[in-house]
Amino acid sequence: MLHLIERDFDMKKLTKAFAALASVMAVAAAGTSSALNTFIQPPETASAVDDCNDDWLHAEGSRLYDMNGNEVWLTGANWFGLNCSENVPHGLYAADVDVFLSAAADHGINVIRFPISSELLESWMEGSPDPVSSVQAAYNPPQDVVGEDGTITPAGKYGDINRDFVLEDGKTLKDSMQIFDIIMQKCKKYGVKAFIDIHSPHSDNSGHNYELWYGKAGITTDLWIDTLVWLADKYKNDDTLLGYDLKNEPHGKRAYDDECPTNIAKWDGTTDENNWAYAATKCANAILEVNPHALIMIEGVEQYPKTEKGFTYDTPDIWDAPADKSPWYGAWWGGNLRGVKDYPVVPDSGTSQIVYSPHDYGPSVYAQTWFDKDFTTQTLLDDYWYDTWAYINDQDIAPLLIGEWGGHMDGGKNQKWMELLRDYMIDNHINHTFWCLNPNSGDTGGLLGTDFLTWDEEKYGLFEPSLWQTQTTGKYIGLDHQVALGANGLSLNEFYTSYAKTEGSNLDGGTISDGKPVDSDKPTATTTPKPTSAPETKTTAAPTTKPTVTETKPSPEPSATLLGDANCDGQVTIADSTAILQALGNPDKYGLSEQGAINADCCDPGDGILPSDALAIQKIDAKILSKLPEISK
Repeated sequence: MLHLIERDFDMKKLTKAFAALASVMAVAAAGTSSALNTFIQPPETASAVDDCNDDWLHAEGSRLYDMNGNEVWLTGANWFGLNCSENVPHGLYAADVDVFLSAAADHGINVIRFPISSELLESWMEGSPDPVSSVQAAYNPPQDVVGEDGTITPAGKYGDINRDFVLEDGKTLKDSMQIFDIIMQKCKKYGVKAFIDIHSPHSDNSGHNYELWYGKAGITTDLWIDTLVWLADKYKNDDTLLGYDLKNEPHGKRAYDDECPTNIAKWDGTTDENNWAYAATKCANAILEVNPHALIMIEGVEQYPKTEKGFTYDTPDIWDAPADKSPWYGAWWGGNLRGVKDYPVVPDSGTSQIVYSPHDYGPSVYAQTWFDKDFTTQTLLDDYWYDTWAYINDQDIAPLLIGEWGGHMDGGKNQKWMELLRDYMIDNHINHTFWCLNPNSGDTGGLLGTDFLTWDEEKYGLFEPSLWQTQTTGKYIGLDHQVALGANGLSLNEFYTSYAKTEGSNLDGGTISDGKPVDSDKPTATTTPKPTSAPETKTTAAPTTKPTVTETKPSPEPSATLLGDANCDGQVTIADSTAILQALGNPDKYGLSEQGAINADCCDPGDGILPSDALAIQKIDAKILSKLPEISK
């Protein structure tokens, strides 16, 4: 039997549906060499939705950090519907959006992945938003009514659900873009963050079956990028929308059509339109140009050639070959990230905003070969997980976010698989969004009952340990520095002020850590972008190669030079890139030592300290530059 992946379409889900560092490096890559204050410009106006704008995240190695260098953990769920013909998240015909989102926050979900279609985004971009359906919204009467006898009928007496979705008459439904904007405002209200996922080019309840990011509903590669850039620009001053999952489950197998291999999503070093790595890099560059703070989630593909044996995507398929003779490694749709080791996605600004996002499922979706045995965490790693995606986290290449995982509570293999993956993500600081909140997913079910109001307590009980929470009191930890997560959760400031050093959290299977909250009295990204910094101290249960940075460590004599070692800790890491950018942005506060300044001039030595020096260190970290100095001229 071939070592390739088939999707069971009969059982397929009905709908499967931070920071100045990146800002500076984006300009550096464009060749700007003037003083830093000429290209770090504050946004022209503060966001009307979020007046703090201090929650943007960035990556260092395999971990995500806030703007103050505190580690964060994204633990949430999917809420689909914007990708479907209804053009709105499902369930709002039954549940009020405030009830829905407050319950999600109270249950500890700190981020929601919203599947959406490029077709819907295009309608927003063009100023003619597609209408929504399957929404119950009313506020009747829209204002107090005084009867002839003086009796007052209060506003909303006869209808009060999703009142913000209707116009002043209390009954005319707003359009899909207005409703999305309201949902983002509600997320902010309850301390929940969000990111969107381009689930398909076209608005279709089965759109996930389509392989590529272009080719449906008139969506081209350029239009796909344009719509994402438009949304990123629209939300660049609102950190509720933290990032963009560029395409859900790019897939396709070479064996489907040997005569037309362009029908599949591949991952290689070409500039072919169906090369997902190339397209994702172009799209990431375009988004980061308008919002350098956004996270960019990159999913995998389905099939990757056995490059170590000389196979490529041009190798004709050997359909009848056994798995050990096949030219391909298979995976779940969107799950195969083997290509990262050969062709990593490296935007012009560096990798500080890149998060790789595989999907992983159990036997309730398809009975893969690795489920045939009495599987364990180790056998799953050996047979599939490690070489397909887990190595990215283990080798500290980039953060992982499992964008979809979940399934039915069968008391058997599927439930066992969910528990093993859950525990592996907890123990190895892997971010994730569960599939899904919706109950109307055919081969997984959801966390909610069919009324979209009650919770499946058994399934939630399995999922709940994977939510970021304090170790003793079990308080859920949000990603907003100011707004607590739900009624009994914590904001990031509250966690790092009162809990991180005492009981800590369940990150890495249990962690006590130092950290500092954002000082809300100081300017944030709504005025002047604040540079990111590496954690000052960090104690974790899992081993890490990240250095501890201290400001009091004496610098060596100028004669002992290690190019790139701007913070003089004896090694060249992403922390040195951060130190350079901090020094450029605020030399009074973050000035380098004499030796650090000598070390920092590692790109075209002799031209002074420039953002290009920080970018050179980023290239070393991403393994696209083997040694320093970098000579660009």
